[in-house]
Amino acid sequence: RILNSSSQLSSLPLQILFYVNGIYYIFYFLATLAMIVYKSQVFSYPDDFLAPDLAVLFLMAVLEVPRLYLGCKGNLREEEGALGLSLGLTVGSVVLSVYLLAWQTYVLWADVVLTAVLLCAYGLESGLKVTAIAAFVS
Repeated sequence: RILNSSSQLSSLPLQILFYVNGIYYIFYFLATLAMIVYKSQVFSYPDDFLAPDLAVLFLMAVLEVPRLYLGCKGNLREEEGALGLSLGLTVGSVVLSVYLLAWQTYVLWADVVLTAVLLCAYGLESGLKVTAIAAFVS
């Protein structure tokens, strides 16, 4: 007798968080870009520091696309490799977020709030990724 015990291991909360993080990141990117433009107009923003701040923001945007794609794909297809790559890209995004939070030329309170929410989302997402990877492997 053959038992058909196919069970779905993908995580619905993780999938929802990918969707929410995708939408939030668009808002985060546009708000941070607007604040950098604002700071460059209002404050004496050294030209040497404007380019690195913008480069970090755009590098984060470039990382965000494959991070979310691999995460969604890995979760839905129950592929620990893709989910692990997404987790690795999340570490890179966290480092860049901390740069914008701590080492950006000018940090406004809005920068702190927006980046804190983003870092909390990354933390929650990472925990769910590790849990999903453990479920896929076992």
